Order: sequence, then structure tokens, then C-alpha cells
Amino acid sequence: MIIKRDFYINGKWVAPVVPRDCEVIDPSTEEPCAVISLGSETDTNAAVAAAKAAFPAWAATDPAVRREVVVKILQQYELRLDELAHAIAIEMGAPIDMARGSQAPCLPWHATNFLTAFDALEWVRPLGPHAPNDRISLEPIGVVGLITPWNWPMNQIALKVIPAILAGCTCVLKPSEESPLNALLFAELCHDAGVPPGVFNLVNGDGAGVGSVLSAHPDVEMISFTGSTRAGRAISAAAAQTLKRVTLELGGKGANLIFADADDKAVERGVRHMMNNSGQSCNAPSRMLVERPIYDRAVEIAAQVADSIKVGSAHEPGKHIGPVVNKRQWDQIQGYIQKGIDEGARLVAGGPGLPEEFNRGYYIKPTVFADVVPGMTIEREEIFGPVLSIIPFDTEEEAVRIANDTPYGLTNYVQSSDGARRNRLARQLRAGMVEMNGNSRGAGAPFGGVKASGRAREGGHWGLEEFLEAKAISGWDSNLG
Repeated sequence: MIIKRDFYINGKWVAPVVPRDCEVIDPSTEEPCAVISLGSETDTNAAVAAAKAAFPAWAATDPAVRREVVVKILQQYELRLDELAHAIAIEMGAPIDMARGSQAPCLPWHATNFLTAFDALEWVRPLGPHAPNDRISLEPIGVVGLITPWNWPMNQIALKVIPAILAGCTCVLKPSEESPLNALLFAELCHDAGVPPGVFNLVNGDGAGVGSVLSAHPDVEMISFTGSTRAGRAISAAAAQTLKRVTLELGGKGANLIFADADDKAVERGVRHMMNNSGQSCNAPSRMLVERPIYDRAVEIAAQVADSIKVGSAHEPGKHIGPVVNKRQWDQIQGYIQKGIDEGARLVAGGPGLPEEFNRGYYIKPTVFADVVPGMTIEREEIFGPVLSIIPFDTEEEAVRIANDTPYGLTNYVQSSDGARRNRLARQLRAGMVEMNGNSRGAGAPFGGVKASGRAREGGHWGLEEFLEAKAISGWDSNLG
């Protein structure tokens, strides 16, 4: 059993003012794997005070100093990669090979992209030739509260903490209480890398005890939140009283448009992408829209692929998917599967209940529904599990209409060999990201959505700018540079 009750505040590990134990459950076994403490308003206030005190000096540091600190964090990561992967595997159920190969490496991937963008940043730049004595200065926004989820825990920590530190902000991180171990390890990386006291602080807790305090705190200038749309609305309302900046990366219900001229692997690629991380990704292509001439064959392929995907313990090596994070999620996903059956969708793979080889653990059968009709519950709501809905369409216009008829707008996908069609659809689809023909977004591309998916832009140049204020200056003495 791992015992990690302390918080990281002002460069030290400190005990909670009032201990409130919380067990971390291993979703592969349903057994406790760790004990942490949930923080209170007093703990949160202490962390914010430390960040506030550290801000003036950190904001005034030479950018090269901040860059070197991030490089040292990356050096510490390399020493403890395997430990980080195991933490993620036991706390949220990512299979160990995936945790080692995809989940943990999110830190160096994003940090490297941020460093590339950071090196090209002009901290003070001319407004334009029409105003030779005007300058635009980029300055850190201040103390930032960072609230991260359990599904890609290190990914979101990297997308928030690294740009905050580079920008010159000081921060308080509240990781998900479902997956706190990787965050506590990240705090150790920061400490060993020599991050100055107060620049990075961590308080474990739930939304009521820590998240809401950060959101409403008068000394916090910005909240960056990743999680559910429901929680995003509550955070926005709480933050409005202090007029702080709020950036939200929320849910999704991605549409994957597969045309008759798509490549032979398009359907398989879509199914495997959907089931990756046990469907617990906000950008999952959970609605597969298939052009009518290839619809029956696509359904057949999708069912075969889903049936071939193995489910197994996060502790075992291999290319299987693991459990979902907890009993609440398992029950909710089971409810959606039953709802799909009750509303008349055709179940072609998976279905209710545990996979037959398991009698415990929060495992879900990779599930595929065909003949899904727009408006069905499983077509409208984010399930956040390995459940795919397949919908036929007849025309390009119909496909766009179905794809855009959702409260969400995070990532959509297009599969077609017609370049003109791809370009046309990329502009018509209402989403923050469009990925086509299996091509991932390039290094430094922003991650974020529109509508109920939030409007954050995380990663690269855009991710740095979220933590910066633009100051307009006139009367600059251009003779001095």
C-alpha cells in the first residue's frame, strides 16, 4: 500500500491541516492501492499564498532560467519513467505497456514542443511599421490554478504546468483524486529539478474542497481546467465573481466521416482509435458515420475488430485495453449500453456486463452499435467508455449535418481519398480539430474545441499564450532597442 498524505507547498512536503484520508482504488482489482489526503480550504489558501509570494521573483527571471528549469524536469523524468508508468497503470487502469509507451511520454512530448515555441517567442515586439514607438509586451498572468483529470493524467499536467512555468506564472495544481500518484511523482521531479519554492505547488483534493476554492480565490488570476462539461460550467460560474481568466478543455462526441472512397483500413483504424484507453478520451471518434454503399461492410468490419480487441489487467504486458477508472464509470457505461439496446440500436459487438473471463475489475466489453439514429442517447451523450455508434449517411451534406448536430465540438475525423472533399469538410465541420485519413496533428498544434467542448487551446505557441497577457505600450524609445 502506498501512503502519500502530504501536499507539496512552497518547496516542501507538508501534512494537511486536517487529515481526510481517501483511498485510491486499482480498477484492475477493485482493491485499494494507495491512501492520499484530501485538502481543505486552509490547505488551498496556503498553496495560493506560496504561489503569490513567489510570483514577483519568478515573473522577473530571465526566460533562459525558466527554460533551464523545464529542461531539468525532463532530465528527472528520464530517470523515473518506469516509476511514472507504473503509477498511472495502477491508479487509472492504463495497461502498463500503454502507460510506458503513450501515457507517461506525454510529458517530454509536450514539454519539447513548448520549448520549441518558447524559443521563438518575442517577449517585446513592435506593433507594426505604422507605429514605430509602440510595443506589445507579453507578461505572465500571475498565480494560476490548474485542475487536471484522471484519464490522461500526465498529458494534462504537462499541458498546464510546463507552459505556466515557462511563461513566468506560479501555480497550484489539483490533480484528480482518482489518479493522484503520477502528480505526486511529478512534484518530486519538480523538486529534484530545482524549481524554486512556491513556483509549483500541489494540493490533492476533490472539487468541493480544493477545486471550488481555487476557482473563486481572489489571488488566483486564471483557472485552467480539463474535465466534464458540467464541472466546467460550475468553475466558470465560480470564477466569474473575481473576473479571472478561465480556459476549459471539456467533453467531446467526435464524428468520424467515412466515405466510400476511403482506404481499406479506415474502419479498423476508427474502431481501434475509439477503443484506445478504454474509450476514456475526450477526442475519441465515438460516432462513425459511414456512406451508404459501404455501410454493411463497415459494420461487419467494425464488429470483427471490436471482437478481436482483448481486455485485460493494467498490470499485464500486451496490447489489450484495461478497465475503466472506477465503479461509477462502469455503472454509467453499462447504463448507456442498455439504453442503446432499449432505444433500438443494433448491438453487433460487446454488450452489457463484464467480459466472461472476469468476475471483478471495472472491465467493459468493446461494444459496437449499428443502425444508430441521430437523437438516440448513445449518439448524443458522451459515454466515455469503449462504445461506438455507427450511423449511415447518403450525401456529404447529410454527413456534415449529423456531425455538427451535437452540443460538442472537439475533434472530428474524415476518411476519403478525395482531397478537395477533405479540404472542404475540414472547413465545414464545427470542431477545434479535424484529423483526416489517419494523420495525427503535428507537433505544436493546438488541442481544444468549441461549443460545449470548451475553448482552450493547449500545446505549442497557443498553449503558452494562454498563460500570458498582452500589454500595449506607446512612447517606447526605439533607439534603445
